[in-house]
Amino acid sequence: METEPQPPKLLDRVRDRIRVKHYSYRTEETYVQWIRRFILFHNKRHPREMGSDEVNAFLTHLAVSENVAASTQNQALSAILFLYREVLELELGLNLDAVRAKRPRNLPTVLTVTETLEILNNLTGVYQIIAKLLYGSGLRLNEALQLRVKDLDFAQQQIIVRDSKGMESRVTMLPRNVVEQLQEHLQIHQQDLARGYGEAHLPFALSRKYPNAAKEWIWQYVFPSSTIAKYPRSELMCRYHLHESGMQKTLKQAVRITKVEKRVGCHTFRHSFTTHLLQNGYDIRTVQELLVHKDVKTTMIYTHLLNRGGKGVISPLDR
Repeated sequence: METEPQPPKLLDRVRDRIRVKHYSYRTEETYVQWIRRFILFHNKRHPREMGSDEVNAFLTHLAVSENVAASTQNQALSAILFLYREVLELELGLNLDAVRAKRPRNLPTVLTVTETLEILNNLTGVYQIIAKLLYGSGLRLNEALQLRVKDLDFAQQQIIVRDSKGMESRVTMLPRNVVEQLQEHLQIHQQDLARGYGEAHLPFALSRKYPNAAKEWIWQYVFPSSTIAKYPRSELMCRYHLHESGMQKTLKQAVRITKVEKRVGCHTFRHSFTTHLLQNGYDIRTVQELLVHKDVKTTMIYTHLLNRGGKGVISPLDR
């Protein structure tokens, strides 16, 4: 007698729904983690048995007992709302009475042009190329690491950034300063591929539609990993792109050598890209389009960082 197949577990259903909506792997891991913490906080009660009171209690606990940042609390709320709306198909009717973590309005850290160039000069090899793209093209780190060969247009000196934050694509400039380095890097990568060193992971179901595409040059990651490993969402063995941690650790060392007394991360290059463009007189709407900011107010934050003193006013003492 055949036994009936067991229904999928709740967290497996969450993963399936996230993949149906084409969310990133990082979002999948983050949402699953928060949903698991929410369930454990309420002694493993099933979410169907809970509602807005339990959600409020969990969010309050995060703000009061764990003292999390506002962005962290909002991330937890997004994960829980996804669980109820997309997986359980329930509306919470949520009245957010929870103690909300106050979101501070912090201005982003921005490097001067001199500081930027000094840090870039203390990087070498592939990590210097990546950093140049972060600063010279305004890319986020994951956008740079996920670039494919077909996304680089040397003839028109532009980069096509696909499926970035919010699943939107955009076009940005390819700096002339990095073209020669990038082309030399790609030649070495092409030689490795010719020796049969792995194949790239393809997005969505392209591997079924084009079985040989994973070995084609245009689909290769611009910054591939040195090893072949299992793709996190399947059993496929492939050559994935470099891991974020490698760039982050290398940049930290370069900043230490440069002795820049600012809190510098990979995203600081994007902040500096924006601010330096505005300093050079580029229109704020143009900069907004390059960054794909939905609201120009987000871009306008950087006008407070321009090197003109408080709110752009010249002190009477300096006159």
